[in-house]
Amino acid sequence: MLTQIRRQNGVTILEPNGRIMGPSVSKLREVILAQMEAYDAPRILINFEKVSMIGSAGLGALMEARTIATRKKGRIGVIHVGKQIKNLIVTSRLASVFEHFDSEDAAVYSLSIVSKVQ
Repeated sequence: MLTQIRRQNGVTILEPNGRIMGPSVSKLREVILAQMEAYDAPRILINFEKVSMIGSAGLGALMEARTIATRKKGRIGVIHVGKQIKNLIVTSRLASVFEHFDSEDAAVYSLSIVSKVQ
């Protein structure tokens, strides 16, 4: 699994590609945690458009990132969450944990406004 990383208006945009299962969970965790450590109040947007599947361990990695972001007064948003991922999040009763946005522009705007205010 390859994860593209870019920044826009103070928001780190992660674009994982493929299945987030098995060894790819560790790779994604490393990428996310590196971004969390790099900033005092990290603002991260995860684009799931190219993710075909995520397992419970992948969801656990996202929850770990969410916990760290909250502790550092950061935020994590998600876009393009496919049916399989959405079902897993709803089944796990975690739907309200992640900020969902309709588009990358809306997400970057929302996440960057807060980071400039704080």
